[in-house]
Amino acid sequence: MSKQRIWLPRLLIGAVLFFNLQCALAFLADPAAYMAGFGLSGAAGAGMIRALGLLFVMWNVPYVFACYHPLKYRTSLIEANIMQAIGLLGETWILFSVETQNPLISASVRRFILFDGAGLILLLVAFALTRKLQMKDA
Repeated sequence: MSKQRIWLPRLLIGAVLFFNLQCALAFLADPAAYMAGFGLSGAAGAGMIRALGLLFVMWNVPYVFACYHPLKYRTSLIEANIMQAIGLLGETWILFSVETQNPLISASVRRFILFDGAGLILLLVAFALTRKLQMKDA
């Protein structure tokens, strides 16, 4: 397989990985900047935002393997797609099931929906491209 053909899927997965980790590191480094958007405050709020950032780092392990070699670690790419879809569906469910209409919280959830929706599109394109590469190499 040509190494050049694998670079587009790798780039798409890498973009999602980059933005996911950028968000995680922002939450870890400066939780106070994000607490209000979740209706949180004080030390407990900072701890919760940092915990969310840590979870983002943990959740991105399959993305690292998928980015490194999306064909060799195809299972990781499938897992990343499923995880991204779960995030999008879960956030959408949260947005429409939350009884309080706090505009800050709703805006935060909408940003996550947009963020995960865009990521899912990129990952699905990467999956489709690697499927074509697999079929050509078979």
